Amino acid sequence: MDQQHRARRVGFAAILCALVFRFFSSGAPVKVVSWLTQPNTAAFLTYLETGRDVRFSPYSEAFSPNFMESPAPAIPEATEAPLPSFSDPEIVDVYYASTKKPDIGALLEKPLEWNLLGDEPSVLILHTHSTESYTKNGETYQETASWRTLDENYNMLSIGQRVLELLAQNGITAIQDRELHDYPSYNGSYTDARKSIQAYLEEYPTIQMVLDLHRDAVESGGGQLRTLASVDGQASAQLMLVLGANHDQYEENLSLALKLHAQLETQTPGITRPLQLRASRFNQDLCSGGLLIEVGAAGNSHAEAMLAAEQLAKAIVALARGTAQQ
Repeated sequence: MDQQHRARRVGFAAILCALVFRFFSSGAPVKVVSWLTQPNTAAFLTYLETGRDVRFSPYSEAFSPNFMESPAPAIPEATEAPLPSFSDPEIVDVYYASTKKPDIGALLEKPLEWNLLGDEPSVLILHTHSTESYTKNGETYQETASWRTLDENYNMLSIGQRVLELLAQNGITAIQDRELHDYPSYNGSYTDARKSIQAYLEEYPTIQMVLDLHRDAVESGGGQLRTLASVDGQASAQLMLVLGANHDQYEENLSLALKLHAQLETQTPGITRPLQLRASRFNQDLCSGGLLIEVGAAGNSHAEAMLAAEQLAKAIVALARGTAQQ
């Protein structure tokens, strides 16, 4: 048996040597190496080994000393929401609570001559009703009254702070008035806020936009109205621009408001409620860029309002960058 095993081993060795000799004499090793170093083969083998999806230059062998991995495909930069066409009055929805009937089309097309970008303060954010808050959604802050709190993490100061941060990240310098104009007394809050606005405008003559951020409060079905929009699949509060027409320069404010309303709807359809034109002032006579914006309503959660505030800041940035180039 031992002799038979030895004979078999010798025979297998001889056959193996013959196969190896034939393999090398046929030029197969050169062909194998050539195949392994082809760009597509090398990329596939690299993927199997490392999981990396790479591309190799077709002009250089993948494993040669001069090999250079080709750069990864460039990731396109995120683009701003496009500025809407301001020639179509159908893009905005206006609710008239005033007897005045301005030419919406003309105001929409009117050039916006400003430049919010720069190091000097160009935007003032304030809150005539600073303590307004939202429907609790697991939060444990203390309320001074229903849907009102002194907790700055949940009242309107937090909404304004978020807008300020996003403006700053995009080259727009804003300042925020953090006074509680509606506490301890709600009466006289507009008069108190007016004094603050006048003081800021005097100190910072570069201010071109005054944002008075509120939240709405409307009874609905025995509870508080919850406004709803969708932002990237998430529930968001809606925004409503409110314009006072009871002063001489209301059309200047309205021209800006219409453009902002159009920009908001272009970037996030459904984010706005109809723009309201009311027979009031709302301190908007102090600045041609004065706007009152309702960020959601009392039925919204704070998180929904914050998402809407982010859309507001995004629209202001897009509008500012577009008009700054004119």
